[in-house]
Amino acid sequence: MTYQRTRIKICGLTRAEDVDAAVAAGADAIGFVFYPPSPRYIAPAAAEALIARVPPFVTTVGLFVNAGAAEVAAVVAEAPVALLQFHGDESAEQCGASAGCVRRPFLRAVRIGGAAGMPDLAACEREYRAASRWFAGLLLDAYSDAYGGSGHAFDWSLIPPALAPRIVLGGGLNPGNAAEAVRRIGPAALDVSSGVEQGKGIKDAARIREFVAAVRQGDAARA
Repeated sequence: MTYQRTRIKICGLTRAEDVDAAVAAGADAIGFVFYPPSPRYIAPAAAEALIARVPPFVTTVGLFVNAGAAEVAAVVAEAPVALLQFHGDESAEQCGASAGCVRRPFLRAVRIGGAAGMPDLAACEREYRAASRWFAGLLLDAYSDAYGGSGHAFDWSLIPPALAPRIVLGGGLNPGNAAEAVRRIGPAALDVSSGVEQGKGIKDAARIREFVAAVRQGDAARA
């Protein structure tokens, strides 16, 4: 079987120069956080201007936390992202309703760890796929008390090998461990935010380039 290269998403973008750096480095997707408590929050009007800088075939992603369908629709009307990412306590039905309202595919973030223990990821994937035709896949992240990234990795050995090629892997990724993540897990994509920052919401162009290079190194090892 031919090995498919790992896709890369740079999340939490707030500045034009960071969008340009991510695109120039070869990112496949860029993410905008529409969750006001987050230090990486961006207003829809500001995101709209950044989305206009993105060339074809780079996917724009909007991250939401416990937002209803009406709120998602209002944001997407102003900032027309191509893909939704739900990080809160939304049910499969709620995610499907919001996605259907704006006719966008969505990723469901699953936080690994915490008091809830390890979820049955295969069952979770089946539930969301059955609930909505807009479901695109699971994004696995490390658990944190706050919604969003913790900056820490979880135990990758908990990922079922059969599921790994379909998931987006997040949580504590950086240029130093990205190649290992690709070699060990073989996910569909990696999602990084704090690991390529110089400050919350402020990306570092050199670290973005280093991260992309590390992913490609992992790809070469797997191939």
